[in-house]
Amino acid sequence: MTLIIVIAIVAILVLWVISVQNRLVKSDELCNNALKQINVQQVSRYDALQALVKLTREYASYEADTLQKVVDARKITSSAAPTPAEIDANEQALKEISAKLIAVAEAYPDLKANQNYQQTMQSIQTYEENVRLARMTFNDTVTRFNQQVRVFPASLIAGMLGFGKREYLAEDNAKKDYPVI
Repeated sequence: MTLIIVIAIVAILVLWVISVQNRLVKSDELCNNALKQINVQQVSRYDALQALVKLTREYASYEADTLQKVVDARKITSSAAPTPAEIDANEQALKEISAKLIAVAEAYPDLKANQNYQQTMQSIQTYEENVRLARMTFNDTVTRFNQQVRVFPASLIAGMLGFGKREYLAEDNAKKDYPVI
């Protein structure tokens, strides 16, 4: 009888460990997916900025060449699992490009009145919002994952299985000073 009780307790513990491991894997994958979604939105925004650079070239070749060099110098991460640091670096580069484009548009009123310019700026604004929402989703997902990793007794299993606390995306304190597109 004692042997049956011991086997039952061991079986329950094994099933619990498997359950915890499965939950952690699912949460970890959700974090990876959320981070990749930010990257997808950044690439889309990057493509829209590229279109804006081409449009700007028609109006101001010197400024457009300068902007093109900035755009070409920055390669958007397309790896399977970008890191939060890579995402933040991409975000900073895209902000610099956007700020330069706004400065060029201010110098050329005809460019600002161009319908293609306005549509492209509107799409960039949409991508900006998508990136913002994707960043929020990622940080929320990381919060849920980190809670699972840190809550006792699952924290014991998480540590043994190699699951550790994940990094949040950095908060952008300079966002207040960022020009509105």
